Amino acid sequence: MMKLIRNIPRKFNGQIVARVVAFATLFGMIGSIDAVPPKLKLSGPTIAEYVGTEDTDRNTFHGGLRHAVGVHRIQALRANRTYPPEVSSEYVGWTYNHAPMIAYWQGRYWVEYVSNMKEEHGIPGRTAFMSSSDGFNWTAPEVGFPPFPLPEIKPPAQYFAGETLDVIPAGRPPIMHQRMGWYVAPNGRLLMLGFYGYTPNPRWGPNRGQGLGRVVREVQSNGSLGAIHSIRINEEAGWTESDLPFPFYESNSDRGFVAACDALLKDRLVTFQWWEEDRASDGFFPEIPEGIEPKALSFYERADGKMVGLWKGGFAGLTTDRGRNWEWGRHNIPEVNSKVWGQHLSDDTYALVYNHSASGRSRYPLSMITGTDGEKYDDLLAVHAEVPPMRYQAIHRNQGPQYIRGITPGNGNPSNGDLWLTYSVNKEDIWVTRVKVPIRSTVDEPVNETFEKVSTITDLEDWNLYLPKWATASLVEDPRDAGNRSLELLDDEPWDYSKVERPFPESDRVRVGFRVYVAEVGHGALAVELQGARSERPLRLRFDSEWLMFDHKMVEAFPTRIETQKWYSIELDIDSNAGEYSCSVDGKVVQEAIPFAEEIGELQRFVLRTGPWRMDVRSVLVDGYAGNPGIDQEDLPGADVRQARSRYLIDDLKIAPY
Repeated sequence: MMKLIRNIPRKFNGQIVARVVAFATLFGMIGSIDAVPPKLKLSGPTIAEYVGTEDTDRNTFHGGLRHAVGVHRIQALRANRTYPPEVSSEYVGWTYNHAPMIAYWQGRYWVEYVSNMKEEHGIPGRTAFMSSSDGFNWTAPEVGFPPFPLPEIKPPAQYFAGETLDVIPAGRPPIMHQRMGWYVAPNGRLLMLGFYGYTPNPRWGPNRGQGLGRVVREVQSNGSLGAIHSIRINEEAGWTESDLPFPFYESNSDRGFVAACDALLKDRLVTFQWWEEDRASDGFFPEIPEGIEPKALSFYERADGKMVGLWKGGFAGLTTDRGRNWEWGRHNIPEVNSKVWGQHLSDDTYALVYNHSASGRSRYPLSMITGTDGEKYDDLLAVHAEVPPMRYQAIHRNQGPQYIRGITPGNGNPSNGDLWLTYSVNKEDIWVTRVKVPIRSTVDEPVNETFEKVSTITDLEDWNLYLPKWATASLVEDPRDAGNRSLELLDDEPWDYSKVERPFPESDRVRVGFRVYVAEVGHGALAVELQGARSERPLRLRFDSEWLMFDHKMVEAFPTRIETQKWYSIELDIDSNAGEYSCSVDGKVVQEAIPFAEEIGELQRFVLRTGPWRMDVRSVLVDGYAGNPGIDQEDLPGADVRQARSRYLIDDLKIAPY
């Protein structure tokens, strides 16, 4: 394959090579560009092991995985170049947003993330943050660590593979890179942290040991921020305190803040997350064997008291003294160099969350495996399988939900006991997800949901929610019956959709009843599907402003006329053994023996979606669509403005075998 690429004439490189590489990496014909470099040695005991045999289907974004139940996915930040969502943007929204980290402190969730104006390793760069009282409704992003003018820099060749690079002129802004963002100190103070670095050009990362140093500021109890201070300078790279425009933390007159910083510096397990940008040999970090690069540490404690450390690239370790000494080993999690998150859950089980990639390159779906001892893991489930189109062009872009982080031990414990996660999607939007604990993929009881016993959508604990900023779902009052509550799906989003799904006990014969109200259709249609556990789609209904349609592959059964602003009672009798279903509207049969669109054994979930199905990975190779998203793709048109609104209501959902 690589010989084929080298033999392509140069004049065709811009298009053909991109498509060949995209095809090859998507379908596993060549290795990952981000694979572990040959010099890194994976050896020693397997400390965390996936013992299952299930893998993902590389042809679909969802991978054909079963879904975890009770997963609420919320878009906390929707990037927008024209109408900036950030509080302090002067004139343009920043569209590279990545590497978020989350903490829970004083009854609020806090998310920090790296933000560049356009692309990865591209200037200017900064760190932004936002907070939420419930994990669903987030404040507008604010700047935590702003850019500032750098001095003139002559890039040392040892940090750039021996290359002599051009001098960086004075006044150029830095970019930021950090694997740790929050620290709740023993005295209760919340510290926000970041690292200021630089790159000669976007080809090089800021995390090679060449950066200036790490900074810290306190989040006050009222949400305001204290002054920025330096906490560790990269002296081995030649920098001094005077090179950063911030005083050293010890100069602060608030002794509580100083004590919090002192406690952080003494915790060698927590500060081991700093190694990648620092890489100092001054004894601050534990001894690291040659050939190991411990990037993006995630850690959790096992029942035997040992702390497990997991890093990108297959590295793992055990420590009994909070990170001062390590027994080095490996893990076999196929995380495509995009981070793995490990956590000891509130029910005393363990979970690893990562991108279980079939191709060795793709960063989808976001997946989870669980275990009972913190060593062996199985039961592969999808956590986030949605991959919307990438809206903004830039280099170094990966599609999908990626760079997963949870709440680091010590950084807060939400009272609900659930698993809280944050990650970026397409390196442009920031998402926060709550996964209900205990982790499960099935339910035992038939569905009888009237929405009268819950007060907000967060109470729908057996539902899976996918809610972008501009395509939401909520519980609202019935427009025709004051006092009755129903589920509303509202969609203004030009390039994404709202999606909710309710699992039910698997069965080959199912009767489904629900009421639907098409309030307004500004674009598209409401899709109603019955799916299998592996996302099979045998039954597909669509509601628009005039018709109820029954899709069967490329042919539709005769549609049924409907109106807007009117409730309809729908009943479906579904028989997987016969491979068909019937549909009644307001008690009258309107279609019988509609054949399934695909064969299936048992049905498992009811799905509502405000946009068309988009799970086929292979569509990125179709003519007219970018073969390598983020490189040869233009910004998507209309991405920064809401489109005409669509709004649908659902009520009285009943699902049971018959």
